[in-house]
Amino acid sequence: MENNKDTEKITGFAESKNAFLQELCAERPLKLVLSKPAEQKQEFRKIVIQLIEVRDHYQYQIEKFTAKQAFHINIEESDLYKSLDTYFGKDYLQLSVWTKDWEYQGKISKKGKLLTNRHRNPQQHEIRKGNNREKDYCIPEGSVIPPLVDMGIFTSEGKVVRSQYDKYRQINRFLELVEDVLPELPKEHLNIIDFGCGKSYLTFLLYYYLTEIKHMDITITGLDLKPAVIEKCQQTARKYGYDNLRFELGDIHGYERSEPVHMVITLHACDTATDYALYNAIQWDTKVILSVPCCQHELNRQMQDSNLSILSKYGIIKERTAALMTDAIRGNLLEYSGYKTQVIEFIDMEHSPKNILIRAVKANLSGEKKQKAFQEIEEIRQMFGLNPALYRLLKEGEIHE
Repeated sequence: MENNKDTEKITGFAESKNAFLQELCAERPLKLVLSKPAEQKQEFRKIVIQLIEVRDHYQYQIEKFTAKQAFHINIEESDLYKSLDTYFGKDYLQLSVWTKDWEYQGKISKKGKLLTNRHRNPQQHEIRKGNNREKDYCIPEGSVIPPLVDMGIFTSEGKVVRSQYDKYRQINRFLELVEDVLPELPKEHLNIIDFGCGKSYLTFLLYYYLTEIKHMDITITGLDLKPAVIEKCQQTARKYGYDNLRFELGDIHGYERSEPVHMVITLHACDTATDYALYNAIQWDTKVILSVPCCQHELNRQMQDSNLSILSKYGIIKERTAALMTDAIRGNLLEYSGYKTQVIEFIDMEHSPKNILIRAVKANLSGEKKQKAFQEIEEIRQMFGLNPALYRLLKEGEIHE
């Protein structure tokens, strides 16, 4: 009997929720907000859905908000019910909706009941034109920024070239990740090192952003193995008058620095070059580390069969598994070395699928958390027979016990 009652309760909720959502969709809502996450660990704290006009037809834009970021996708009008059915009552317990004439409220009570109400809409919500609302970018349009003009992203008048909007957004994404960690850095002069700087597109833009927009006193040093690349970058820095942007010829491994290093950046350092950059940053007690790894072959060669041999059975699966394990181990080694570490999505300048960024900030982590991070490394090492470069470097440097 209890099972039957439970079934009736679930069915009753599903029916009332279905009727509520059907009524909403029939009204062609202009704006909807899903809030009150069902679980504290929910990735997005709220979701905003808005009716927009795109190329003479209507769609809904779904905007998902974390504490610091927003992600957008567009759906057709016919898919609105399906999206609401997915989110409301499962991931989110509150739904606010505005139509032309009405404002709706739907809430899931602690007892699992759907509570709804409706009243006249006191606000005037308009249908927005285009895909994206105006966004406060780190580097806004309207300024003549020499590096962006030379890269072909800005016109000489400071407007974004139509075909370069993706790169423009990617640049700002990188600068947003830097902006997030600025409060963790000293307020006085900052020393920043870019390992494996290459042509240094982002390095020039970072220098511009920190000096011209944030008005910070900084020195950035770019390091690379290619003499022609270093000479070109030096010429470009002189052309822009970037006196504290310097470029040196040198290897990441064994690079020595006498003055403090506050931030280390490594973008697409190939294979174990990323590990040497991370090792140096740890040795210098660097406050902030931003690393976008590139090709990763070391663990792919080391992986041995285990009770999870299915992960090494197929070449492409083995390659991707090895790459993910590489960055997971790097993240844990940084934690063990006293860094609060995130492995997050980053869309890079080359539209590459290698879009993981490791962001580490020096913090006062507990001994328990450090030991747990190290134990997780040991378990995966033993399972797959791994001995990654950063692990070896730290072991030789006696940073871990």
